Amino acid sequence: MKIGLYFGSFNPVHNGHLIIAKHLADEFDLNAVWLVVSPHNPEKNTSTLLNERHRYHLVQLATEGEDRIKANNIEFSLPKPSYTSETLVYLKEKYPSHEFSIIIGSDSYNNLPRWKNAQYIMSGFRFFVYTRPGHPCVPNPNVLETVLVDAPLLDISSSYIRKKIKNKKSVRYLVPDSVYEEIVAQQYYQ
Repeated sequence: MKIGLYFGSFNPVHNGHLIIAKHLADEFDLNAVWLVVSPHNPEKNTSTLLNERHRYHLVQLATEGEDRIKANNIEFSLPKPSYTSETLVYLKEKYPSHEFSIIIGSDSYNNLPRWKNAQYIMSGFRFFVYTRPGHPCVPNPNVLETVLVDAPLLDISSSYIRKKIKNKKSVRYLVPDSVYEEIVAQQYYQ
């Protein structure tokens, strides 16, 4: 199987994430897209992170009914912080018949050389790169294969959603209805 790995904190998952995942699943030779919930990204401040199990549950709610887009918590059983290279080694051992690709924004793609075990990641995996505003994709000759993705993008972010919630503003239509209802019911991010 060909699997696209879309790593993220998903704090919370929003419609922008899902549009990208759906676009990749529909338009490219991927059997599935896994939204890999990172419990602790070494590049992010953990003080603003909702508990990893709650974030994973929100991703599960967001992907209900999707055949080819799935929530994945594989990093929960790995050492923290979560390094992509370690997750990829684990996935290749656990699923030797799968072919994994990485779905990534141009801002993160441009920073690949700074990642832990960057050469392993760049030389062993295909990258699907969607361009984030203000971050043109810089070609990297060390990457095995780079596929530029013209995915529809929404100019929203998880931090924007958290700020709106903290300020007692509605985030309806920015997140799936099921995610919105769970955030409200559990009073997340308040």
